[in-house]
Amino acid sequence: MNSSNQKPTNIDPNLPLSRHLVDNEHTLKMMFERCSDVIFRDVTLQGDTKLLFIYVDGMIDKDIIQSVILKPLMYEGIPQGIGPIDSIAQMCDQQLFAVLETKKVNTFHDAADDILKGNLAILADGEASVLLTNVSQFEARSIEEPSTEASLRGTRESFTETLRTNTTMLRRIIVTPNLKMESFHIGKLTQTEVVLAYIEGIVSASMLDEIRSRVQLIDLQGVLESGYIEESIEDTNFSPFPQMLSSERPDVVSSGLLEGRVGILVSGSPIALIVPMTFWDGLQAPDDYYERFMYVTMNRWIRYLFALFAILFPSVYIALTTFHPEMVPPKLMLSITGLREQAPFPTVIEVFIMEFMFEGLREAGIRLPQQIGPLVSIVGALVIGQAAVQAGIISAPIVIVVSAAGISSFVIPRYRFGYPMRMLRFPLLVLSGIFGLFGTAIGMIAILSHLIHLSPLGTPYLQPVAPTRKSRVKNVFLRWPRQRADKS
Repeated sequence: MNSSNQKPTNIDPNLPLSRHLVDNEHTLKMMFERCSDVIFRDVTLQGDTKLLFIYVDGMIDKDIIQSVILKPLMYEGIPQGIGPIDSIAQMCDQQLFAVLETKKVNTFHDAADDILKGNLAILADGEASVLLTNVSQFEARSIEEPSTEASLRGTRESFTETLRTNTTMLRRIIVTPNLKMESFHIGKLTQTEVVLAYIEGIVSASMLDEIRSRVQLIDLQGVLESGYIEESIEDTNFSPFPQMLSSERPDVVSSGLLEGRVGILVSGSPIALIVPMTFWDGLQAPDDYYERFMYVTMNRWIRYLFALFAILFPSVYIALTTFHPEMVPPKLMLSITGLREQAPFPTVIEVFIMEFMFEGLREAGIRLPQQIGPLVSIVGALVIGQAAVQAGIISAPIVIVVSAAGISSFVIPRYRFGYPMRMLRFPLLVLSGIFGLFGTAIGMIAILSHLIHLSPLGTPYLQPVAPTRKSRVKNVFLRWPRQRADKS
């Protein structure tokens, strides 16, 4: 019979362990059948005390097991008070093992879960329980510089795939017992640990309760990345705008916690989530609060203008040159008309062709190996654009318009926040190609209406501009200097 057609072994999750070591070993071997990395090791101590060690090869520190547990038991004899069928948990109670984290479970399901998380299971003949010791050791990526959030000033640390490393970095920044970290295990098969981080006394209790309840209601087979959590708890999945801020920098998450938000960290993911998010968060860079306020204020206005430019420029160009040429300076319009004489397609079709090519080259540059990705995206855009113009397929102004709009979207500091700007260009192109500037106005009104009604976790997306909060609205457009305390 082919092993791929065999049915999985179903063990009652509440099935308790037996007092007979042989029966427990048989049941656990059935549960871990065809699991070559799960190791069973029988040990017989002096006085005929039989023990069974179970662990996952590659997930534990073997040196600790050999030096702290096996060697004392096998060469120094049975600890005083441990008889042939006495309680193995007494080894822990009497501090006979030099291991910090230990616990005892009584069911096969709990034992299997902890073994697969990197714990060493110790079973003794004559006892219906398992002693679990945390001796886990995983190969982990070291702390490196952020790859998706470039910064000229500020920390050079980024989160890793190890959850405890990430929580430790937050603890180093926010040194207070009010920093709480609640742990949940999500995913029926993966049992992924998810941590909610917040500062008690600053976070809104009602918002925290809502986030906690949504996380607890997640019903998935597995959680492999923080994006699973984001999609499962966000208010609407059909909005192009992200409703949660994602970051791989501990200082960005700490800043959000200090503002009363909640951080969500997921084991195995270097990207943390910050909820809730507003529209203006997507246009602010991580180092805005590290530089002098005059520089930051100027850069913010540049970002706002270029974000508007990225979404509107192609559609406004189509509307003006196709429907409203009288609004264009005559010399400029004559120049554009002369360059378009040989073009075989209407302006809107030309823009669509170049937009798709630009997005395709951008995606290719991301997916290709790091050494040749930038070369393909930049050289490809130049070569294809120049060849298309020389062949008379595309007019030169279209290449300028699409390239300028595409480059403008790179000014947005949050890469994920650039997605809606790029996506919304296409419906605006259709509207402007049909109705001219009236279509562009209709599209912008629809976008603004959507943003006004978007309220992730009860927080208005355009806050503090709409609704207006006078105490905070100036921080959207200006980075006001910090006031020093008066010295008396």
